[in-house]
Amino acid sequence: MASNNCIPCTGKGLIVSFGEMLIDFVPTVSGVSLAEAPGFLKAPGGAPANVAIAVSRLGGQASFVGKLGDDEFGHMLAGILKENGVRSDGITFDQGARTALAFVTLRADGEREFMFYRNPSADMLLKPEELNLELIRSAKVFHYGSISLIVEPCRSAHLKAMEVAKEAGCLLSYDPNLRLPLWPSPEEARNQIMSIWEKADIIKLLLVTLGEHGSRYYTKNFHGSVDAFHVNTIDTTGAGDSFVGALLCKIVDDQSILEDEPRLREVLKFANACGAITTTKKGAIPALPAEADALKLIKGA
Repeated sequence: MASNNCIPCTGKGLIVSFGEMLIDFVPTVSGVSLAEAPGFLKAPGGAPANVAIAVSRLGGQASFVGKLGDDEFGHMLAGILKENGVRSDGITFDQGARTALAFVTLRADGEREFMFYRNPSADMLLKPEELNLELIRSAKVFHYGSISLIVEPCRSAHLKAMEVAKEAGCLLSYDPNLRLPLWPSPEEARNQIMSIWEKADIIKLLLVTLGEHGSRYYTKNFHGSVDAFHVNTIDTTGAGDSFVGALLCKIVDDQSILEDEPRLREVLKFANACGAITTTKKGAIPALPAEADALKLIKGA
């Protein structure tokens, strides 16, 4: 099988990531409830933003499309995207609503529980007419989650952006990323998440991430699994986003990889390595790897 070096991550095609960016407040101590936490560290978060930064960190071209509050946190987040090489021409600011916040409990096993402050937050108020359609049309890959489907007007903006991307010939990548506390009911979550299911070319659930058990892949012609890399896990935040960013970065300029099982397995091995490295530090964005980090882990395995 070809080594991973044969599939470079120097994708020049643009990957546009659509959705929410927020501030996670993470307890300074693991394994305690929010009420028991002695203090919190603020960390930039939001799966679509993490994916954009993951792509950029790996040498790819990334842009983020979403709405932030015209407040100190919103401008801080926009600054973090720019510092990490993510294009910011898809960002708008809302004068009236705050940037979303989430308090995250880190359990003793590194898994997370969430409490959100979004009533409403700026990301929920993105309108279709505020979209940078020229930017979306210039993408090779358009990536999105499901949180932006929960309420209007953001839902309409999401559907419009998908439609424009599809018409422009973009590959559509969907991470269902279920956050039940944000939905009115489990039934509503299921209905809305499934409502756009068939429009996507890549769904993270047909590339199923299994944490310490690696990943599985299912295509029309073949399926299988790729083993995980074993690392000292501290915090799983952003591991799935790192995996997605790595996958998209590798296929953006050669989508035929998705039809070629040996090459797809190499890409998934690389994506697994990126996901694993992301669990070895606290917080998502500081832990996202560069390509050399992933190749080093693969070589040493």
